[in-house]
Amino acid sequence: MKRFSIIAVLSVFLFLSSCTSVRVTTDYDTKTNFAQYQTFAFYKKGIDNADINDLDKRRIMFAIENELVAKGLKKDENPDVLVNIFTKSREKVDVYNNMHFGWYPWYYGPGFGMQVSKYTEGTLFIDIIDAKKKEMVWQGVGSGALNNLSGAKKEARIKEFVKEILLKYPPSSN
Repeated sequence: MKRFSIIAVLSVFLFLSSCTSVRVTTDYDTKTNFAQYQTFAFYKKGIDNADINDLDKRRIMFAIENELVAKGLKKDENPDVLVNIFTKSREKVDVYNNMHFGWYPWYYGPGFGMQVSKYTEGTLFIDIIDAKKKEMVWQGVGSGALNNLSGAKKEARIKEFVKEILLKYPPSSN
């Protein structure tokens, strides 16, 4: 019985830790000198087309602005780069099959447990576009569980997504 509870606790812990992380990938133009970019603005036309509500758009833009300013960039009406966002979401179902041995009042032997979790996985794309060339030079993509958040919790999750994505901007010269 004790082994079952340890397995159950570990399964729940692994599930919750996988839900809180943001998986990030990036891609960029290797020929671009990112040190030349000192100013930014949001690409309004692209952001207006993002398929999310206006509250979430503002939350994302505010989080991006804070991260870029912390990196030394300045918001400007005549920017070096334009920032665009794109979002998508999908419902996910994870099934965990736990097989364990233990004593049960009616027999001793293997037990089977199945754990099913449903959640929404959100993906945020942040595009950095060279304003003069009108070419994308960097893209960061973050994916993770959203779990029907609202208010302050949703804002904190959005900040986490943006921070994790922009940790990789500008790309290192390695």
